[in-house]
Amino acid sequence: MSRFNAGPVDAIANQIRRDSVWSIYRARSGHPGGALSCADLLAVLFHRVMVPPEKRVGSYSDDYFVLSKGHAAPALYAALASRGLLERCELARLRHLGSPLQGHPDVSRLPLVEVSTGSLGQGVSFSAGLAKAMKLTGSERSVFAVVGDGELQEGQVWEMAMFASHHRLGNLTVVVDYNKLQSDSANSEVCNLEPLDERWASFGWQVLEIDGHDLAAIEQAFYDASQTSVPTVVIAHTVKGKGVGFMEGQPLWHGSVTMTREQFEQSMMALDCSAAQMEEYDNVG
Repeated sequence: MSRFNAGPVDAIANQIRRDSVWSIYRARSGHPGGALSCADLLAVLFHRVMVPPEKRVGSYSDDYFVLSKGHAAPALYAALASRGLLERCELARLRHLGSPLQGHPDVSRLPLVEVSTGSLGQGVSFSAGLAKAMKLTGSERSVFAVVGDGELQEGQVWEMAMFASHHRLGNLTVVVDYNKLQSDSANSEVCNLEPLDERWASFGWQVLEIDGHDLAAIEQAFYDASQTSVPTVVIAHTVKGKGVGFMEGQPLWHGSVTMTREQFEQSMMALDCSAAQMEEYDNVG
């Protein structure tokens, strides 16, 4: 477990949510639903699991993280800001021309990210290749990837699952942000994923199912993943739009949305944003 701790993880997760909503509001475009659903996962990963850098100069960790569901980039940028790796005011430049904070992670603009992601399925495939490379070089570093549940409908995800199992990539942990909704509708309506646990297990993976908003359960799952010699998938049951009532469980808030001022203020109130914090947000740029 990490030696890094900037405060209570629940407070960090809520800050990631507030910053994500704010940056999407400022951009007048983005994907709030999936950013909010994975905030707890990112807070634990960046503050309790991934070790601080010692060997990887200029990196946030000696471990590797890939956001395969690249449309949740606002949450990743907010997590980086929570580690002091981005100035919080930079989040206001999400999706702006010339900004390093594009709508999907772009390694050519923001070297802090491991790889450009957004084309669904490619991020986890890259992660498996990276985990294999770590084994070949004798590195003890771990590779973590967060994948969307709708993303599991891409065939190359299952090619990756077969590859990782064959090569016994025990240094690879894939987290499924299982909020059960995608752009158009429920996963079960578009292309059913169940029984999801059995599907992963059939490829030879260790399968862990947790409440993706239970911080202790998330941390325990990452610990359990580190104790096996086979790849691990953490099926994290989450709520799309978690924390903002009118967004929760609504496919409409998956993405490509423009938030009104009223919706922004309602969201920030739901996320316990104080008047002083709101004033800080409003005074940026």
